[in-house]
Amino acid sequence: MTESSRTETSAGEGPPAASSDEESNGRQSHILLQPRREPFEYGLLPIPKLILTDGIVTLSSVKEKLLRHHATSLQRIDVVGLADGLKISLAEAGIVLDTLVSVLPYEQEDLDSVDVRDLVLFLYIQSYKRLISKTHKDSAAVADVWPSTSVFDGYLSALTPIQLKRCGSRRSMPSPADEEAHQLSYLEKHMENMVSLLADSIEGEGDESLVLTLDSFQRLGLIIQFTDNGHEGIPLSQAFPLFANHDANSPHISVPASKVLDWLLQSIAISLEHIAAAEKSPTREAAMGGINDGDFAMADASANKAKLQSNGSPSGLCEHGTAHLRSQTIVEGICKASLVKQASNTIRHPVKVLNCHDSVIYLLAPLSYATVYGCSDATIVVGAVGKALRVEHCERVQIIATAKRLCIANCRECIFFLGINHNPLILGDNHKLQVAPFNTSYPQLAEHISQVGINANINRWNEPLVLGMVDPHDSLSHPAGLSDTQSESATCLDPDQFTNFLIPKWFGATLVESTECNPFPLPEAYVAAQKKTHKVLNEIQETIRGAQLDEIKKRDIASALHTQFKDWLYASGNIRQLYCL
Repeated sequence: MTESSRTETSAGEGPPAASSDEESNGRQSHILLQPRREPFEYGLLPIPKLILTDGIVTLSSVKEKLLRHHATSLQRIDVVGLADGLKISLAEAGIVLDTLVSVLPYEQEDLDSVDVRDLVLFLYIQSYKRLISKTHKDSAAVADVWPSTSVFDGYLSALTPIQLKRCGSRRSMPSPADEEAHQLSYLEKHMENMVSLLADSIEGEGDESLVLTLDSFQRLGLIIQFTDNGHEGIPLSQAFPLFANHDANSPHISVPASKVLDWLLQSIAISLEHIAAAEKSPTREAAMGGINDGDFAMADASANKAKLQSNGSPSGLCEHGTAHLRSQTIVEGICKASLVKQASNTIRHPVKVLNCHDSVIYLLAPLSYATVYGCSDATIVVGAVGKALRVEHCERVQIIATAKRLCIANCRECIFFLGINHNPLILGDNHKLQVAPFNTSYPQLAEHISQVGINANINRWNEPLVLGMVDPHDSLSHPAGLSDTQSESATCLDPDQFTNFLIPKWFGATLVESTECNPFPLPEAYVAAQKKTHKVLNEIQETIRGAQLDEIKKRDIASALHTQFKDWLYASGNIRQLYCL
């Protein structure tokens, strides 16, 4: 049966989708159900009481309790109600509420409460476990896993881009299509329970006793979305035939829950078939490099590309490793290079930086979500993240970012220079993490911060929260006993080691703003340390200027300084940034 005929069959259970004309039917045939990545990638919390193995049994009673004791016409619940209903602390309830708000598909004005139906779905998917990365069987490659003494030894996601190439290809890792299929399979297995949790009971027998209102049905938008030829944003009410002809201003209109479930399961089956067919397509690899609708337009440093090539660096470094997939942009496999991405408007879709090594990456854009995964010995500058930034399985990485929220999981020897509105969350198995105030600026930063709603007057960089044990949602298997390990917190960077980070100028822009334009005020201890450093530097400069030296000795000192500086550029890897200027 073709995809078109399947969709028409499901529509046959009710009125036509929107109109019966040929154009409308053609459009309906291309609509696909897809999981929303955000709740699965940014919404899972390692709080044991949230992870319910019996699913609907406990959640049904929790829902009834919340509605009974905190009933309002809007069915909303606040932090106190959350803590009471879930039997968790107020601090944990605050994290739950804030995390749920950050992954909702819509912006809500009331940030102090959430809809009980959204909460129930959010709690249900806490049982989801991420797709496990596939380990490789090559014993020689396993012995050469990099970094050599790492908690990630033996896992493909910890390999450098060079070793990934040696091991075969990126197909050994879960691809975006693999992850999407895994999430769809999870939804297929649990959709009946989810629909039941959203349904209302009425007088009737059997399947007719449960109905789903339009308002409750649209709550599924937390975990699913519909696309038309890759275009996102199709309202759920317009995708489902039985609601398509109803007025969106009449949210209490209802249909039998059984019909909703049948249609959803059939839509999921069609989407899984679509993914399987796409995976077998010989043009899949080429398609992955294309730019789909929904991807944001970021300006590549094309002017720098020629300079990279002329200096003997691998060609195309400023473009290589960047893939535009459905609703996200992936920067992957950048090794010993610099890359810059910019955007001229607010970005709705996630950006992922994956498996980059010994590089400097600039994402100078307003973003919704961002992930940094499996990187090492790199510096990554993230402009402004309005929803959530996640840094996972990284080693010896400097993250310089402004964001509303940050989650750090399973990282070691990383430094985070932050301008952040909420307490950073630290999960999993971490070692020797440091946090520091935000330390850079670029001309559009203030505009980007404003676009995504970050408040520069609030910076909780030094108030990390540790969420207990190792994250049970972690995609990598841990050694025996590690699941009982308490997650390690972060320490504050010594003010004497704090330095400003200067972003080079690109695209013929005017001189880059100095870090004095940092929108987040520095704490007094760091300001004092900077003044002390500047004072010492000025004293050294004055001493050299005032020294009674002949021209030969002056040239010798200048030559020694230049040599030392050149050696430092090569040893630190910063010489590559000069090539990109």
